[in-house]
Amino acid sequence: MSDKDQSTVQASEKPIQDKGEPSKKEKLVGYFEILQTNSNFRWLWAGQLVSLLGDWFNLIASALLIRSLTDSKFALGLLFTIRMLAPFLIAPIAGVCADRYNRKNILIISDLIRGLLILGFLFVRTAEDLPLLYVLTTILFGVSGFFSPARSAILPDITSTNELGTANALSATTWSIMLALGAAIGGFTAGVFGIRTAFIIDGLTFFVSAILLLQIRLPQNIVASRGDHTGRKFTTLRYLIQHPDLFFITLHKASIALILYSGYQISQVEIAKSHFVIGVEGAISLGIMLCFGGIGSGVGPIIARIWTGDSDKPLRQSISLGYIIGAAGLATTAPLASLTTVVIGGFIRSVGGGIAWVFSTQLLLQRAPNEIRGRIFGIEYALFTLMGGIASAVAGILLDLYGVEKVLWGMSLLPFIPAILWWLWQAHFTKVSKN
Repeated sequence: MSDKDQSTVQASEKPIQDKGEPSKKEKLVGYFEILQTNSNFRWLWAGQLVSLLGDWFNLIASALLIRSLTDSKFALGLLFTIRMLAPFLIAPIAGVCADRYNRKNILIISDLIRGLLILGFLFVRTAEDLPLLYVLTTILFGVSGFFSPARSAILPDITSTNELGTANALSATTWSIMLALGAAIGGFTAGVFGIRTAFIIDGLTFFVSAILLLQIRLPQNIVASRGDHTGRKFTTLRYLIQHPDLFFITLHKASIALILYSGYQISQVEIAKSHFVIGVEGAISLGIMLCFGGIGSGVGPIIARIWTGDSDKPLRQSISLGYIIGAAGLATTAPLASLTTVVIGGFIRSVGGGIAWVFSTQLLLQRAPNEIRGRIFGIEYALFTLMGGIASAVAGILLDLYGVEKVLWGMSLLPFIPAILWWLWQAHFTKVSKN
């Protein structure tokens, strides 16, 4: 190991906090205020706004295209599995790139490549073309594996300490709002104008996003670190092992993907296709469910943040509460009594999942050192995609075997596991901190 790598390891052994909690003297910035005063974040947010719109067009179009070409739920589950697993092997490498190279350039290049890839989906017309759809999806989400860690890591680069919590909450809320709008508009577009129109719009959004991100001006003091890639990877893992609290925080998104997110996505497609069919192949009913799910995941963190602020303890407590709320939403959905109850249940599930997602991200942003922030987010994203892929594959098989109602009832029990484990860890963490 070189002297440079050794110094990196030694630095990683220290409990560095690149961005901590805002001090009580610092006034937290409001949501509209940060958009008015921070131009870099405004451009990042605008790019997110546009590209997320296309993401949900792609999800609905791909899922409905598969269901129109084959009746296999496993084929649908395979799509969601690929969407989650494709970035898995890429994410740790992408995290290194996010620390080594210009994060803004990574975002722009990723958007341009994804915009070109989307055009290939237009050539999928029969069941024999499905392998092409899977290959394109694999490459598309492999590229996304570079985008996501870089976007997470760049946020503290362009915000101050008292802006960070607001920026994180606003970014998460934007994801939720665009899920709501993108799903509703995407479902309507696919159901009325056709699936291929949705793909074309998706491709265009990536190019528009790249143009918006080009306007970002990173501060001069943000310099990408250098060094050997392999050494960096092991340094990050060693750091997380030596700081178990940070490691456990990185596990929350994987838990959410496994229990609250991926399997439920596939279940929604089946509900729209076979139980409450509105529009071509249930496109409109799927759009409605995704729309209210997006609203829930946005509303939950915003309301909860009134109580938590950016304070460490209430953020931690709210994560366990989020899992329990998510379980309540799944139990509400499971009977499939009507489309209304399904939508309400999905809304409640998303409220809980949104709280756990946003607040775990907030804790990570406040505690992850800048030197390895990209790699930590890369590992977090890798675990998220791995668990999401496993959940998608298992859910597809279980839906074929037992049907959507039994699968949802089983899913409603699972969120209590991470809720209890996180609560136990907090009790231990608080005790150790006091000592």
